[in-house]
Amino acid sequence: MKDEIILYGEKVTKTFGALRAVWEVDFSVRRNEIFGIIGPNGAGKTTLLSMINGTLHVTRGSIHYKGINITNWKPHRIAELGISRTFQIVKPFPGMTLLENVSIGALFGKDKIVNIRKAQERARYVLSRLNLTEKEQAPVETLNVSERKRLELARAMAMDPDLILLDEVMAGSSPADLEKIMELIVELNREGKTILLIEHVMKAIMSISHRIMVLHHGEKIAEDKPENISKNDKVISAYLGSKYVKRSQQNA
Repeated sequence: MKDEIILYGEKVTKTFGALRAVWEVDFSVRRNEIFGIIGPNGAGKTTLLSMINGTLHVTRGSIHYKGINITNWKPHRIAELGISRTFQIVKPFPGMTLLENVSIGALFGKDKIVNIRKAQERARYVLSRLNLTEKEQAPVETLNVSERKRLELARAMAMDPDLILLDEVMAGSSPADLEKIMELIVELNREGKTILLIEHVMKAIMSISHRIMVLHHGEKIAEDKPENISKNDKVISAYLGSKYVKRSQQNA
């Protein structure tokens, strides 16, 4: 059922000494939903994603996926449950080709593919969807910023997850690449993937998200449909600004 909650967090908190990076955030993501997260730099967005996929420990609170408490599980165990992610700062495996990088995603994903040939078949299919087939044998060091972002997404897709955590995959993309990535995210969602998306490109996140949560100084200040978020006074003051609202009204 689409309205079924696939992921939720209760009072999720992350502190670094006296710094409150994320503070008592409650959230829930429905199955087959595109759930956006926005907020200023330093709002705690990436920190929250990192706690969900296990690369950062939760200081306090709990995170549940498909009814299982996954709080502070190891990243590889969370990946095996069907959660994959991209990183804001791209982290390809150096000294390897695109095909080898994406094949690793297939080998360590939900299905635990152990045959390298099958892993490469999946990797080639994913690379084709991201228009990277011609570069499959290229060293990752030769990629530009946009291509590296697409490689991050390809590696996450190769894990065949049920839930994909996307951290600014559209940053640095040309207008043409931006449209293609937006279309792909919508396609993945139609295919049954649940998407949790962090993005600063407002055109993108406002147009494809079903719901949006807004973080500011580590706290949740709003959660609603995009059309309501864009009219929320707290959100306008903390993040969007009046210029964005005027521009949106003119383009409506």
